[in-house]
Amino acid sequence: MTRSLRVTVVGKPDCHLCEQAIEVVAQVCKQLGQEFRVVSITEDPNLADLYWEKIPVILVDGEPFDFWRVNRDRLVTKLSDQ
Repeated sequence: MTRSLRVTVVGKPDCHLCEQAIEVVAQVCKQLGQEFRVVSITEDPNLADLYWEKIPVILVDGEPFDFWRVNRDRLVTKLSDQ
């Protein structure tokens, strides 16, 4: 059973760290039956103002969780706790 959407990856096109983060998030979310979404700072000026120098940023339940590199084990623990 899929839980509500909890994970968002904030990034931008042609960003190798963003691509790596999306891969890790996709694996973890698949493992735990979670969905996630990807949003681009190029399409949202507010996100660009907040996160331009930190992308990719992983949000869990709308709160910043990780940036630049995703810690897979921490993400599994966070998503498993709820």
